[in-house]
Amino acid sequence: MKIVTILGARPQFIKAAAVSREIAKYKEIKEVIIHTGQHFDKNMSDIFFNEMKISKPDYNLNINGLSHGAMTGQMLEKLEEVLLEEQPDWVMVYGDTNSTLAGALAASKLHIKIAHIEAGLRSFNMKMPEEINRILTDRVSSILFCPTQSAIENLQKEGYDSMDAKVVNSGDVMQDGAIFYKKLSVKPTNLELDKEYILTTIHRAENANDEQRLKNIVEALNEIAKDIQIILPIHPRTKNILEKSKIKLSENINIIEPVGYLNMIWLIDNSKFIMTDSGGLQKEAYFFKKQCITLREETEWIELVENGFNTLVGADKNEILKAYKNNLKFETENLELNLYGDGNASEKIIRELMSDK
Repeated sequence: MKIVTILGARPQFIKAAAVSREIAKYKEIKEVIIHTGQHFDKNMSDIFFNEMKISKPDYNLNINGLSHGAMTGQMLEKLEEVLLEEQPDWVMVYGDTNSTLAGALAASKLHIKIAHIEAGLRSFNMKMPEEINRILTDRVSSILFCPTQSAIENLQKEGYDSMDAKVVNSGDVMQDGAIFYKKLSVKPTNLELDKEYILTTIHRAENANDEQRLKNIVEALNEIAKDIQIILPIHPRTKNILEKSKIKLSENINIIEPVGYLNMIWLIDNSKFIMTDSGGLQKEAYFFKKQCITLREETEWIELVENGFNTLVGADKNEILKAYKNNLKFETENLELNLYGDGNASEKIIRELMSDK
């Protein structure tokens, strides 16, 4: 059996690492990895293949820095060429990026079966390009591997029980990765940490591209930084916009370059708690028993909010400061709930594909 795996962004590398390790146990499976190039900064792309011991991509399409339409269109064209050459039994896509959608469209047009990992998630915000990508990818997929029961229920409400697609509650492959890589995590070099800190990331377009939202968030962070150290691995998009808009981060905020996954795992595990607009980091906080403040109005991971592990604050300065004060008193005992499976999602996924030859 041949599986083509399509990757393009950091979270996909993390998910794929867990599944690729499982694939390697089966001599009868050949995996072909395509990197679309969507994340092209070497600090945010190549480093993950190196330190996570994922096989180097068999193809690198080097498509990046374009509008959504141009990027997705070029990916669709190039992916179709590769799929025609490779003739796989399955195309495996992850999450909700432009690479995910392009891979799903290319495969569906060629009548190749599609496995969507992290299916069924919904933010119910159609202004998010990720929401459009995940909905369309689900619709053309052959097997939908859902990380949570709420994802299953989303698909049921959309009528998938009567559609020609198999829905499987696999658990979350990111949890597989977190369990495996925790023991390999390493502190970033040249980073002085002699006290508690909050790990913060800001990268989503809804925040980084909106000057007022970004200003509100920065003002809140500057206020919080008077009390506790903030570590901010700066995303290239956010860095450029901060420089152009002349929004100033406090000198008390420790701005560092993007780090690799093993460094990030260490930073999460040793933090006081997390502030982010990232989807994946919300879950990683939970995996490492950390509370999360999410700088968005909605999240795909509603079970984290419903169980009190995640606080949605949007870009409201007062709400951010309120959540910060509340989280200083947060206790971790109730983080023992098993929301994302048993850490064997990758095994379930490969067994399911093997049984569906």
